[in-house]
Amino acid sequence: MGKLRIKSQVIGMIGTNCYLVFQEETREAVVIDPAENAPFILNWCKELNVIPSAILLTHGHGDHIGGVEDLLRTFRIPVYAGKEEEGLLKDPYVNLSADFGRGISIKDARLLEDGQELTLLGCPWKVIATPGHTRGSVCYYLEEEKVLFSGDTLFCESYGRTDFPTGSSRELTQSIREKLFVLPEDVTVYPGHEGYTTIGHEKRYNPMAW
Repeated sequence: MGKLRIKSQVIGMIGTNCYLVFQEETREAVVIDPAENAPFILNWCKELNVIPSAILLTHGHGDHIGGVEDLLRTFRIPVYAGKEEEGLLKDPYVNLSADFGRGISIKDARLLEDGQELTLLGCPWKVIATPGHTRGSVCYYLEEEKVLFSGDTLFCESYGRTDFPTGSSRELTQSIREKLFVLPEDVTVYPGHEGYTTIGHEKRYNPMAW
């Protein structure tokens, strides 16, 4: 297995982190949370000389899914999301994309169970269901790489909002404390907004730890 690389770009009016994870040798890539500027993402792939083989969604809010439809016109690849996110992905009013003036409905995502493992880029990706920000929010954990893509569940010294449709502060607290804070402290966390952090740092400085 070649070396895994992680690149990020902040995209869209809300400043969403879109990630390209790829193998140096094969140039195969995974796109995580493609935000609204698909032409930028396509050009980014060209600049890095990578070919996406999958799209992973941490959740279905409009600022995280805006580029999906256009990417699928170029790459015929699967889109993965949490099982409980199916309804939100389909409804532009629930996923808030209608509020941005462009209703987005994703109907054919491959739905993932809590604890399920995907094999992508030659390594296992574990699905961790983390309801709270939305009912179907998930994180993707690469144990061998000590990497977690946390979406809008966990931020650096903060956490996701729960006042949107299907959100729950009780569930978010439980998800972070029981699902994420039990991971090794040296796991690097790549969130949906703002800068990266580690599990250890968040266990000391995140309000959810208090």
